[in-house]
Amino acid sequence: MTVFFRIVGRDLLLARKQGGGSLLVIAFFVMVIMLFPLGVGPAPEVLERISSGTIWVAALLAVLLSLDRLFQADLEDGSLDQLALLPVPLAVVVLGKVAAHWLTTGLPLILAAPVLAVLMQMPFEGFGTLVLSMALGTPTLSLIGAIGAALTVGIRRGGVLLTLIVTPLYIPVLIFGVGAIEATLQGFSPLPHLMFLAAILSGAIVMAPIAAGWALRLALD
Repeated sequence: MTVFFRIVGRDLLLARKQGGGSLLVIAFFVMVIMLFPLGVGPAPEVLERISSGTIWVAALLAVLLSLDRLFQADLEDGSLDQLALLPVPLAVVVLGKVAAHWLTTGLPLILAAPVLAVLMQMPFEGFGTLVLSMALGTPTLSLIGAIGAALTVGIRRGGVLLTLIVTPLYIPVLIFGVGAIEATLQGFSPLPHLMFLAAILSGAIVMAPIAAGWALRLALD
């Protein structure tokens, strides 16, 4: 656990020194959502109907935007080789980097989502479910994305390949995230959808760091 927290602290410190990463993600998130009223029209009933799907798709794309540098920078400066030599499984290193990635990407998206939900005319009743579904879903996006980032690390123009690998795996999270909000807005319980999101997150926490660690080990070898 000491190694885990040190890796999280290291990546947060690097993110603060480099600057702009979280702001870029939030800016992209906002811009994507602002394009929808321009494309489909400003009618409140139309925006309300597509609000949950729009916010979730924009969040998914924003996370994808930030994944290609998850391990690439460490590979380029040699830090990844040093991290692989630590006396802990490489999965612990991956989990620490994923936690830092979520804190600098997923958490800002969760905080910005209710504000943008107002822009999309989402009823107030859906705000709580929106935040809760994104709190369960965005860590899963980071965990699954780590697998794709590890598989494509060191590959020239790996961002396109990363998108092709990861996007199909994001579909269940998208379906249940949107489904939870829609259930709330229609007067039904969102609990089944949220439980599926929690189950996916539980599985991803266990399996994704191991899979990404194996992929990194192959890349380093």
